Amino acid sequence: MPTLFPIFEIRFVPFLAALLLSVAFAIALFFDADNAWLWIGAGIAVPLLLLGVYDMIQERHAVLRNYPIAAHLRFILEAIRPEMRQYFFEDEKDGLPFSRDKRSIVYQRAKMVLDVRPFGTNYNVYGEGFEWVNHSMAPKPMSKEPFRITVGGPECSKPYSASVFNISAMSFGALSANAIRALNEGARLGGFAHDTGEGGYSPYHRAGGGDIIWEIGSGYFGCRNPDGTFSAEKFAEAATNDQIKMVELKMSQGAKPGHGGVLPAPKVSPEISLTRGVPTGQDCVSPARHSAFSTPIEMMQFIAEMRRLSGGKPAGFKLCVGHEWEFLAICKAMLETGLYPDFIVVDGKEGGTGAAPLEFIDHIGKPMRDGLSFVHNALIGIGARDRIKLGASGKIVSGFDIARAMALGADWCNAARGFMFAIGCIQSQSCHTDRCPTGVATQDKNRQRALVVADKRERVANFHRATLHALAELTAAAGLDHPNEFRPHHISHRLSPSETATFADLYPRLSEGELLAGTTNPRWRKPWEMADAQSFRPVT
Repeated sequence: MPTLFPIFEIRFVPFLAALLLSVAFAIALFFDADNAWLWIGAGIAVPLLLLGVYDMIQERHAVLRNYPIAAHLRFILEAIRPEMRQYFFEDEKDGLPFSRDKRSIVYQRAKMVLDVRPFGTNYNVYGEGFEWVNHSMAPKPMSKEPFRITVGGPECSKPYSASVFNISAMSFGALSANAIRALNEGARLGGFAHDTGEGGYSPYHRAGGGDIIWEIGSGYFGCRNPDGTFSAEKFAEAATNDQIKMVELKMSQGAKPGHGGVLPAPKVSPEISLTRGVPTGQDCVSPARHSAFSTPIEMMQFIAEMRRLSGGKPAGFKLCVGHEWEFLAICKAMLETGLYPDFIVVDGKEGGTGAAPLEFIDHIGKPMRDGLSFVHNALIGIGARDRIKLGASGKIVSGFDIARAMALGADWCNAARGFMFAIGCIQSQSCHTDRCPTGVATQDKNRQRALVVADKRERVANFHRATLHALAELTAAAGLDHPNEFRPHHISHRLSPSETATFADLYPRLSEGELLAGTTNPRWRKPWEMADAQSFRPVT
């Protein structure tokens, strides 16, 4: 039953209290204007009263109109909800996107402190989805080699000896200048590579001196004409720099494949303008598709041109697998033109990004393991696997993550958020707000100064070194000499409390040249028939 005077309902108690206290303090001050405590009380009560009045007359938030003053507690709790969950309620294994346990192992290895665990695993080893490495009763001595692979096919005159663990694509602009410097200097100290992301080869990459994989996206940042098209001259000028070891064409990104982006005009600072080759103070648009080519054959020709313009360095492309016939169309283009990339990086849809629509983060693109297995088998099926190296990225943090990816066909792995943790990221998930609390993902000069490059570069190198040490221990325990010897049968996956399967069962392998011979496998026959080297559209 409606109250005759709604102001006396319980929901209005804070407002009514502020009203009565304001009146009481006003009366008291009338008689004792020199009392400092009365002025302090009035200084609290009157603003609360004015806030309550505003809450009742504003039209944007219904909950504030019905619960003046009191409803602000809801907004306060909502604002601190992620921190409350992370610090007080989150389980060691269940936090997302990365569990506390995964974050902790990065922090510990980056700081070179004890990274072992007591009292047994916290995982439910009989729970669906649990995975493990099958070890050997005759383990090998642990290898002390740095685990490197050579990238570069027959057409490449400057092959690159790459670590099996490198920094994945993260652009200057998404990350702060200090973060880029710390990552690149750490890569130099540790002898591994740093992917620039599509934001361009910035002065902060150059200053660090670490090996660079230059990623070229659809915006052609750093090698574009004023109209946004690709500039061969600008590309060649930068790509021949000795610091750049490989050049990579970005077709899609795991966290938002098929989606372009806009860096708003206010964020296009003179530094961003210089790095990306775009006008200061204007929207910086990254289209969803490339303008330099439109067919699989043209794409192969473009990659070959990237190799030539860079002086013979390894040239390849990165993608998150979507329509399978499209990748198979690229395979047919390789066969038809005789032009092959030196490498392919398979990015999983579980990859991270500074900002993307919810639908893209959650429901677009193939997860890394599925995409990696598909690309690996497709290349086997056309007889080209031996000449093309495969990288993999998507929630790679530990030695086991690397071993698991290599068992599915990866030659090396990249990590983005893992290295962000190494330089101080606390997973506040405020990358898109420019208010990163640790100075990693912000262009705010005052915030990014908190990230001390001299300290964090050491942590980057430490994390890399300790992770490869853990990988070496896993490799030896499995009875292997090098992690590239991991095969699907080395990894087991629990299907139910009483059923398990190896990756060899879950990810069946094509035989060498099977697609060329005319496969009868229905999993592959239909998409292969739909693929056309002349178009990304399917043959129907």
